[in-house]
Amino acid sequence: MLSDIEIAQQAQMRPIKELLINDFGIREYEPYGHYKAKICYDNYGSKQGKLILVTAMNPTPMGEGKTTMSIGLADGLRQIGKNAMLCLREPSLGPVFGVKGGAAGGGYAQVVPMEDINLHFTGDLHAIESANNLLAAMIDNHIYQGNELDIQKVIWRRCMDMNDRQLRNITCGLGAKVDGVPRDDGFDITVASEVMAIFCLSSTLDELKINLGNIIIGYNSEQEPVYASDLHAEGAMTALLKDAFNPNVVQTIEHTPAIIHGGPFANIAHGCNSVVATKLALSLADYVVTEAGFGADLGAEKFLDIKCPRAKIAPNAIVIVTTTKAIKYNGGVLKDHVKEPNMNALKAGIINLQHHVLTMKNYGVPVVVTINKYDTDIQEEIDYISEHCGCPVAVCTAHAEGGKGAIALAQLVLNNIQDNVNLVHPYNLCSDDLDVKMTHLAQNVYGAKEVKYSNEALLNMRKFEQMGYGYLPICVAKTQYSISDNPKLLGELEDFQIYVRDFVLNSGAGFIVAVCGTIMRMPGLPKVPAAENIDVVNGKITGLF
Repeated sequence: MLSDIEIAQQAQMRPIKELLINDFGIREYEPYGHYKAKICYDNYGSKQGKLILVTAMNPTPMGEGKTTMSIGLADGLRQIGKNAMLCLREPSLGPVFGVKGGAAGGGYAQVVPMEDINLHFTGDLHAIESANNLLAAMIDNHIYQGNELDIQKVIWRRCMDMNDRQLRNITCGLGAKVDGVPRDDGFDITVASEVMAIFCLSSTLDELKINLGNIIIGYNSEQEPVYASDLHAEGAMTALLKDAFNPNVVQTIEHTPAIIHGGPFANIAHGCNSVVATKLALSLADYVVTEAGFGADLGAEKFLDIKCPRAKIAPNAIVIVTTTKAIKYNGGVLKDHVKEPNMNALKAGIINLQHHVLTMKNYGVPVVVTINKYDTDIQEEIDYISEHCGCPVAVCTAHAEGGKGAIALAQLVLNNIQDNVNLVHPYNLCSDDLDVKMTHLAQNVYGAKEVKYSNEALLNMRKFEQMGYGYLPICVAKTQYSISDNPKLLGELEDFQIYVRDFVLNSGAGFIVAVCGTIMRMPGLPKVPAAENIDVVNGKITGLF
């Protein structure tokens, strides 16, 4: 059996020039080799395509194949003659070398060149990291040079696109006086940076610059906010991001065009690819398949409540991905080596899938489920899921068969897609105060009984409302493994609480982060990181999955 990277490396790719000119009539583009290109973010076509959002139930630590199913669905739509395009997030280097590996799909449902996409790609994440750290350098230089703005508390953190727990909390500026002013600091992973969120939620370069200037970097002695624009940093930050802001175009193994741009995590950020990429794809194709990170309680909720209002878009259908492994994981079977049906685990775990189906239906969008089928799956378990998930179901074998294995899913989506959707949000996006918004999210999306706040969270919530930011939506940072904020709470949950330990204002991005449970904005590597198996042999990268 071939590995994912071996399958990807054997793919016969079409030259990107041919793909852009022949399929879309796009002649203005910036090539990055033969099979990657950037196209201008406002190079719109004349179509008004339909948007299909792929999300999932709460996953196992290894995921449930959401990206693979997204790629398979786009290929499946093309297999039945539809003009379809894919719109995905860019992988972060941290997880590639950590526990999950790459994020370019799997088997015969991949985007290629796979190793390029998973590693440095076109340098977008490096540009975002540089813009973030330029601002950090300008803050500390301003303080060193006399601190004219009277900055007394710095809240802006440096970032790096790698899982490195050692950098979560550091002391910087040590040494001689010329080495800076000592203070406590720390790093976030790049995909958790507010610059990444701004990058993905801005619709033009001018808007990007304005939003960068609206970043709050700290507070003065009067507890008044100090903005990036006070340091005149937004212009230089935009210059670093100018080229990166143009979306990247690649292809699937089956030559379906794929725009891959922006990559915020969904457990610590808003989990969606860029607004400019999605709107560009909708103007070029009749059907656009996109995804939102992790389970529907995280990525899909943020897609619907944060990205859609900002971009003035709405999905015409939602696909929820599940696997027998994920359902049994949520039913308490953390490692499934059993070769016969485990109906007790299925009955306990399918409640999680049913919860997400109902939550997504409450947004007023048609919902279908796809079962990502493995060769080892037992038909009795597949049948049980199909009968009890609460909406139309299609089994998908795209991992093994590519687009052919997703034809049933493509037909199911087309049979259920809705032309016009008016989203029904769980709270009033503008008028509700932050406590009401958080309570509605906890009760209507997670199914919690109530919300509890730390003293720090309560203080910050009132502070941000007094500053005039109470109208912003909430972006919840919590575990992806449970609908609660505790990764160990699986299956049917009753009378649980959501604990908010802090609120963080991302005034540039336009949302307030509710930090729940023990979630961290800089992950660490596992005991055996994926990096140990990655190598270069005879000039080819191996071990990347």
